[in-house]
Amino acid sequence: MIALVICLMSLGQEAPQSTLHPGFDGKEYRELLDYAFHGRLTSDRSAGAGQPYTLQYQSPEVGMRNRWDLWVRDDKQIAVISIRGTVNDRLSWLENFYAAMVPATGSVQLSDSVKFDYRLSADDKAMVHAGWLIGLAYLAPTMVEQLRRVYAGGIHSILIFGHSQGGALAFLTRSYFYYLQQEGQLPQDIVFKTYCSAAPKPGNTFYAYDFDFITRGGWAFTVVNAADWVPETPFTVQTLTDLNPVNPFTHVDKALQKQAFFVRLYIRGKYNKLGRHTRKAQKAMQEILGDKVFKAIKRSLPGLREPFYAGGSNYQRAGVPIVLEPDPAYYQLFPNDPDKIFLHHSFDAYSWLATKYYK
Repeated sequence: MIALVICLMSLGQEAPQSTLHPGFDGKEYRELLDYAFHGRLTSDRSAGAGQPYTLQYQSPEVGMRNRWDLWVRDDKQIAVISIRGTVNDRLSWLENFYAAMVPATGSVQLSDSVKFDYRLSADDKAMVHAGWLIGLAYLAPTMVEQLRRVYAGGIHSILIFGHSQGGALAFLTRSYFYYLQQEGQLPQDIVFKTYCSAAPKPGNTFYAYDFDFITRGGWAFTVVNAADWVPETPFTVQTLTDLNPVNPFTHVDKALQKQAFFVRLYIRGKYNKLGRHTRKAQKAMQEILGDKVFKAIKRSLPGLREPFYAGGSNYQRAGVPIVLEPDPAYYQLFPNDPDKIFLHHSFDAYSWLATKYYK
């Protein structure tokens, strides 16, 4: 009898059934690249590609020139949320440069009458990029609306995809959906799989930990061309306040108690000097990439209120890394050229490498 009860309980705890499968799928990734950049499937035609998708919804351009598309596979089993990256527009670029960190849980006032409440992590120490959070704030209402619509139509499997800025937004979108599910605002049996392509770093260590935890088991990937500089951004400064509270470097005086007086004096002096330099660097980054950039953004979005800054700049990568390593044949086609700084960041470069390694 006890064994039967345990068996029934375990069945009730199984993950929702899905037509998606965990683990990186090179073919799946290349198809998402195709739809994001061409609006159709162009790769692997002769090899027999997967089921085609049809564009069902395209959001209006909102906020800092953000937009997303909804693609539905023709067998009505899977939908794709594809988030557009940076476009050739001043405001779109300001979104990237607005790199002050804000808490991963809170609210953003978009206008006198519109407030975006969000939760992107269970950890109070988690922080995220201010510009991309605001990008999500403008996109989220239509995303949730369309997600509920396709769910009502029987689609419970969702791919989230973005390249470059779109990849950064894909991180935050996945976190946002997860915590809506936890709060009962989205159905629990929706299964999400996320590909963040050529994406910059979305938040601090504690956000990255949370993201990797909620997507554990092979449900979220960050795809990086090792020659691409964009995933190296934003700049990172780690200070003592970015460490876990039990880290001995946050309690240096206690760690030095057994040392001789002059040894304590010397080490404490060097330690304090190092701390002052990193705090100064972090403060400068917040002033330049926070306050000053916000003033430029507000000229285009006058209703937006400046959010509270969390006082961090310790940017880290998130997601299971899928590294596309260039080889000599790659550099014949995509040479290092200081006049073509986005060549390694391009769709063609990522598609070429993905095809080489995941044909």
